[in-house]
Amino acid sequence: MNAPREVVPVATSVEERVASADWARVAQELDAQGCAVVEGLLTGAECGELAALYAREEPFRSRVVMARHGFGRGEYKYFAHPLPGLVAALRTGVYPRLVPIANRWSEAMGLDARFPEDHTRFIERCHAAGQVQPTPLLLQYGEGDYNCLHQDLYGEHVFPLQVAILLSEPGRDFTGGELVMTEQRPRMQSRPMVVPLRQGDAAVFAVRHRPVQGARGVYRVNMRHGVSRVRSGHRHTVGIIFHDAA
Repeated sequence: MNAPREVVPVATSVEERVASADWARVAQELDAQGCAVVEGLLTGAECGELAALYAREEPFRSRVVMARHGFGRGEYKYFAHPLPGLVAALRTGVYPRLVPIANRWSEAMGLDARFPEDHTRFIERCHAAGQVQPTPLLLQYGEGDYNCLHQDLYGEHVFPLQVAILLSEPGRDFTGGELVMTEQRPRMQSRPMVVPLRQGDAAVFAVRHRPVQGARGVYRVNMRHGVSRVRSGHRHTVGIIFHDAA
């Protein structure tokens, strides 16, 4: 008689999924590449719930049409306080998993900044410096839209890692529209990277710099990210940035 199969509990809440993610692997991939993917961080239903918010006005503090500013094509909206519950849970739940990496990177690059374990304390630091506007955002792209390579800085206090979660399904909802990154090492040409994502997957990546070990010690490399041209359909992404804006 066969032994009964072990039943593995399924993480049903976003908090449980954040807690069960392999953050040791994420740290290794961030150290090696400046980017890592957490698969299935959001469910399809949660992705649809967030994407549907874009048609509403009340959850947001501002709307940006990229073409007006030379940022690319497409648009995005910054969430207002209070953040939607799902966005707030992601911001406060993922932050402490990234703090050890952020502090280790800051020390390796010879920077003075150190980050508290609790996100609320870090936000208090931002607000004391005049960075009081929430930065999590919802992005919407249609056919022909793209996002130029950029960095999300917003002020003096910058948490060195951020998260982008794809809310649409490639091949079903849209084609094209890959998350792309470049890494610029001193006196070298830029290295391009394409980050493949499915609906609900989260990309964790460097906001501005990351440390790289060289022959003469650790040096900083400059990171930028963007989105390639959407060839068809519509693409939605939620961005979780951990520092607030001035």
